[in-house]
Amino acid sequence: MSETTTASQGSQPSQPSQEFEKVLSGSSTQVASFDTHDKTALQKFQHFLHGSPSAVPLIVLVLSLAIFGVVLGGKFFSAFTMTLILQQVAIVGIVGAAQTLVILTAGIDLSVGAIMVLSSVVMGQFTFRYGLPPALSVLCGLAVGALCGYVNGLLVARMKLPPFIVTLGMWQIILASNFLYSANETIRSQDIARDAPLLQFFGSSIRIGGAVFTYGVIAMVLLVAVLWYVLNRTAWGRHVYAVGDDPDAAELAGVNVRYMLVSVYTLSGLICALAGWALIGRIGSVSPTAGQFANIESITAVVIGGLSLFGGRGSILGMLFGALIVGVFSLGLRLIGTDPQWTYLLIGVLIITAVAIDQWIRKVAG
Repeated sequence: MSETTTASQGSQPSQPSQEFEKVLSGSSTQVASFDTHDKTALQKFQHFLHGSPSAVPLIVLVLSLAIFGVVLGGKFFSAFTMTLILQQVAIVGIVGAAQTLVILTAGIDLSVGAIMVLSSVVMGQFTFRYGLPPALSVLCGLAVGALCGYVNGLLVARMKLPPFIVTLGMWQIILASNFLYSANETIRSQDIARDAPLLQFFGSSIRIGGAVFTYGVIAMVLLVAVLWYVLNRTAWGRHVYAVGDDPDAAELAGVNVRYMLVSVYTLSGLICALAGWALIGRIGSVSPTAGQFANIESITAVVIGGLSLFGGRGSILGMLFGALIVGVFSLGLRLIGTDPQWTYLLIGVLIITAVAIDQWIRKVAG
């Protein structure tokens, strides 16, 4: 009988010997498993868009080209028309590259247009008012742009001021300084062509068949290509994305967040100064009133290009596609003969749609 009792006791599970172990007696003993159900086609597409931020604007660009091609016929796809679109978006593309760097860090720069115009005015005034060589005047204009960006970066990184407020204030300061310094005077195209043709360098063009490429277009394409490489293939570029995604985590990982922000805003200002030089070539003259809406146009290109305004996600190629979309709509509707207000209406719809798609794509990461 004792053997039977012992055997029955051996078959029973042992009782918890410690008080805290009693809570485990009723817990689940199942092995953890991962969700292995197949994703729907829509979910797969959502994941694809999340991994390729520039895919959405590229799809929209191709569709818009196809639609206007059907409506307008073969003349829309002529080499001259295609390169004309590139010429029209060259300035926006260069300023948009500067805006892209800032937005990737979860900031925004409302002063990009003012920096661009002030830099162009400095280049012109230093040449014609002070008699400096055009090459030296260009360097001074580039330095002024970089300095304005550096001040923005210091205020954002060191004083922890919101980028929107800082750049809004700098926009007003630089805009007023521009008009005060230039006395609202325009340097004529004829004078520049005669005495300082270097200032109009980016307006020069080369022809390849029926296509006409200005040096401003070439500069935009090269700039985007270089920045794409820097952002995707260098440590500095990865740090830009890290700061925009989560600055606290980036700092814990060893990234100097303050240095990154200052360097981004400084580089942004330098690129805006380059856009100022290209602006002189585009319009032929140095005007303090030119390019006043470049800040809004650059943000439009960035948003339509699929970059997240929350930072840390997007591609500079998407910005270029966004600028081209605006150019295609503007020229296409003009060729159709519609009221120009339809362009603004459709671009506004595109902006809201782009933000809605971005929120939908971000659900994957959430």
